[in-house]
Amino acid sequence: MKKILTAGLLAAGFALAMAPAGGARAEEPNSILNVSYDISRELYAAIDAAWQKKYAAETGKTIEVKQSHAGSSKQARAILEGLDADVVTFNQVTDVDVLVKGGLINADWNKRLPNNASPYYSLPAFLVRAGNPKNIKSWDDLVRDDVQVIFPNPKTSGNARYTVLAAEAFALEKFGGDKEKVNAFVGKLFDNVPVFDTGGRAATTTFVERETGDVLVTFEAETRGIAKEYGTDKFETVVPPVSILAEFPVSVVDKVVDKRGSRAISENYLNYLYSPEGQEILAQFGNRVHDKGVVEKFKDQFPDVRLLTVDDVFGGWAKVSKEEFGPGGTVDQLLAGR
Repeated sequence: MKKILTAGLLAAGFALAMAPAGGARAEEPNSILNVSYDISRELYAAIDAAWQKKYAAETGKTIEVKQSHAGSSKQARAILEGLDADVVTFNQVTDVDVLVKGGLINADWNKRLPNNASPYYSLPAFLVRAGNPKNIKSWDDLVRDDVQVIFPNPKTSGNARYTVLAAEAFALEKFGGDKEKVNAFVGKLFDNVPVFDTGGRAATTTFVERETGDVLVTFEAETRGIAKEYGTDKFETVVPPVSILAEFPVSVVDKVVDKRGSRAISENYLNYLYSPEGQEILAQFGNRVHDKGVVEKFKDQFPDVRLLTVDDVFGGWAKVSKEEFGPGGTVDQLLAGR
């Protein structure tokens, strides 16, 4: 356990203050740690800089925001093993629930902030090479024999789990709920993936830099960021007509913030995500937001899409986690058939 904790802290690249002896409340620290999902580095670098400036102007205090990025489920495990996250900004509800079960986050976490504590949302979309040479438009195209698909491993990546659920939801409608045909559809999708990376950013590297595959499936926000960074003359985003709602839950890690004395700072940081300024930064990075003024300002950038939900289609994340992604579940069975 000691070796695991030490390795995790070294990999994250920071040392965090520990609670004082005797269980006394720590003085308010001058830094917080945001543990986030794999592809949010640039987004939160921008959020952090804007929030730090605003917080300093309001309080006269300078707060450092430290970041840790990896697959969302991997991050949750690191926190369980001792990584002292003040806040989590994840890409799936189940990873927060893991921390609730571990006694680190209070059970009412999704009632403490608006929109079920999800300040922004996205959906699985497609990044294709310029000109869309394979004419990829919807989920049907991803199971063609002539198409190679890139997305990370659904056993380690929340990003990939949304991809699997979106494809399955499409297939459920297409085949009228025929589970055998649905499984064959998703199995064929898996067969078209030449390599399963552990996280979304690694999958992006495979597609963009290693030039592997015909289409990258990832969050719409990521597809827009890649096209912007590398040039729309090289890549373009395709938003399928139907996809699944991807929420991005956030929470303070109650056990940590109370130990470190960082609750007030951490709550201020998360509340900033809901402010008009924070919502605009989120939208600039390709995320869909809730603030009506910001939605109106960016409406031309986000095409209409029919969004299904995990609750409506699959009966909620608890059921999905067990039946689809749990040991021996549907995903294990389909991956074993590759």
